[in-house]
Amino acid sequence: MSSKTNQSILGRLRTSATALRENKVLRRIFRTKTGLIGASITIGLVMVAIFAPEIAPYDPIEQNYGSVNQAPSLSHPFGTDRFGRDIFSRVIYGSRYALGLGVGIVAIQVLIGVPLGLIAGYYGGHIEAAIMRLVDITLAIPGIVLALAIAGMLGGGLVPLIVALAGVGWRGFARLVRGDVKSVMEEEYIEAANAAAVSDVRIMLRHILPNASASIIVYATLTLPSVILQTAALSFLGLGIQAPAPEWGAIIEAGRGQLATEWWISTFPGFAIMIVVIGFNALGDSLRDALDPKQSRPF
Repeated sequence: MSSKTNQSILGRLRTSATALRENKVLRRIFRTKTGLIGASITIGLVMVAIFAPEIAPYDPIEQNYGSVNQAPSLSHPFGTDRFGRDIFSRVIYGSRYALGLGVGIVAIQVLIGVPLGLIAGYYGGHIEAAIMRLVDITLAIPGIVLALAIAGMLGGGLVPLIVALAGVGWRGFARLVRGDVKSVMEEEYIEAANAAAVSDVRIMLRHILPNASASIIVYATLTLPSVILQTAALSFLGLGIQAPAPEWGAIIEAGRGQLATEWWISTFPGFAIMIVVIGFNALGDSLRDALDPKQSRPF
């Protein structure tokens, strides 16, 4: 049998094993109430964000002074604000900001933290000491405080918001990956790769990173709700997305002075944040259990 045939068979076996594993992971997630709730909320958020123009009955920014501060009704399920804007439509469109910024910021955190963690864990020595001391120094400052300082120095807005939260969140990924690399480096196949003069980059990308991918995915899923909360918090404080954009934190800030009379302005976007955070946390917990080898059972 030729080497090409052997490689083809091995490739198909790896693909089949991966598909089987992914299927088992999905089954573990959906067979628990926590996983089902988390996945349902997450899928619902994605669908709402994608089809926001079809779901929202009104333009989220257009002002209508004939419908100012109306209480929830059939025509305006979540009421209107002091500019006559429909809160339901604004909450629907706000899902795009929550999901888009959350996923984008976490992706940037991964792109910064994972390579630094790989380098620190693989090379060790002075390189590891320098990277991890930087992580330790920045971890001495609470994340939200550091994000507030960065966003404040940059003047607030979309780009400062992304820079602030991405510049804070990478630290956790670096520490996580560094720990995973340390454990994988003790495996015999890493020693064999080194003995075969395989390049460092190839070892890190082909042999070490795949073994840390499960931890990275779970940590990213659990980090996403925190990023959504921090995004809303910075926007609430005027350091993130600015009005009249229908971002949940900005909508809450706009209605905070009218809670005694027009309670619906801040209440409904607050509920939206709460539901989304619960959903992603539930999904992250279920994903962690599903990817944990100790939880593996035959089906």
